[in-house]
Amino acid sequence: MGTLDFSVLFRHSDRFIEGFLNTIQVSVMALIGSFVLGAILAIFRIAPVKPLNWFGTAFVEFIRNIPLLLVVFFFYLGLPALGISLDGFVSGTLGLTIYTAVFIAEAIRAGIQTVPRGQLEAARSSGLSYIQAMNLVILPQAIKIVLPSIGNQFINLVKNSSILAVVAGMDLMYFADIVNSDTFQPLSVYTIVALFYLTLTLPLSFLVHYMERKFGQSDAEARKPKGKPGKNKPAGQVTI
Repeated sequence: MGTLDFSVLFRHSDRFIEGFLNTIQVSVMALIGSFVLGAILAIFRIAPVKPLNWFGTAFVEFIRNIPLLLVVFFFYLGLPALGISLDGFVSGTLGLTIYTAVFIAEAIRAGIQTVPRGQLEAARSSGLSYIQAMNLVILPQAIKIVLPSIGNQFINLVKNSSILAVVAGMDLMYFADIVNSDTFQPLSVYTIVALFYLTLTLPLSFLVHYMERKFGQSDAEARKPKGKPGKNKPAGQVTI
């Protein structure tokens, strides 16, 4: 009980693999959903239309200041009171998506605010609508700026997916609890679970660090002073 026994992994490989695959599935679904929802909320927060601005601000401030568990419980325990029943997997995925989206929204909003306002005005003056200017001109630049920050939120999303175990969401932690109740080897079981999570989060972490270095170098090159006009011209060339 007090020593590591990795034979637990082989004896209960079917449960660990099923939970691991479900964790990957919920992470990918929540990742896509939270990115799309986060981009929409970020646009709402800076929109010139006051109702959208108020809604986006109120939604973000409310969700990010309550625990993730409460968001998941709203779907798993709250909606049945309204006649809408969702299983643990769906409830956990929706809660994780919405909770992560508000943090991504704040990251994207910060990125949008770093893009010179003149670019939005130039896009609008060329005939683009506000939404078109955001989608085609502003958002691509903003997302590139804050991509490392968004990557960190995705890493947190993978780790936070363990919340599904609380609502029987069939994730890796849920099956680990079942295996532990059968084997009474918590050290071995949860060490194995930690290794499974590391196989997901470490590649993401390396990717985030790579993006930080790449974009940092790009910014440094962009800030390098350009050569003065007329410098390094061939002898005898006349400046007009």
